[in-house]
Amino acid sequence: MTFHAPAPTLTTDRLVLRGHHPDDLDALAAMWGEPAVYAMIGGKPRSREDVWIRLLRSIGCWAAFGYGAWVVCDRSTGMVLGDIGLLESRRAITPELTVPEMGWTLAPAAHGKGYAAEAMHAALEWADGRGIGRTCCIIDPGNAASIRLAGKLGYRAPVEGIYHERPILIFHRG
Repeated sequence: MTFHAPAPTLTTDRLVLRGHHPDDLDALAAMWGEPAVYAMIGGKPRSREDVWIRLLRSIGCWAAFGYGAWVVCDRSTGMVLGDIGLLESRRAITPELTVPEMGWTLAPAAHGKGYAAEAMHAALEWADGRGIGRTCCIIDPGNAASIRLAGKLGYRAPVEGIYHERPILIFHRG
């Protein structure tokens, strides 16, 4: 197996996207404990243990595949706003995902400010530059804000799927 470099740092006008670090656990666990976050992503809060496993998965994805997720931080304050990026989560989803999954999750304080679009444009530009143009995203059918963002990012033709016995929409790009 080839091991790849850690996550590159990307910057935008307002944001820094950087690799995950164990010190991010508190901020990410707090985010995943917010009803405004988990209501449309699984419907229940994530335990600190689950957030830790996600954090380690993000670090490991870069090493194993050469792509992964970033922690999104406010460029001026360094405050953690969320995480976004490419996933190889091998979900038990129907229909099966056959391309890398792109996902975005931001803390409630960052909602409605255009941060998700700004971060996703940077991440997709990075992915496109490395030949990772075909990706998918999964979105709860009731998550109108993420469905709108997916459309603005070029994700099309949602397919209905099932994940954890709940309906999900699968969008494709590229």
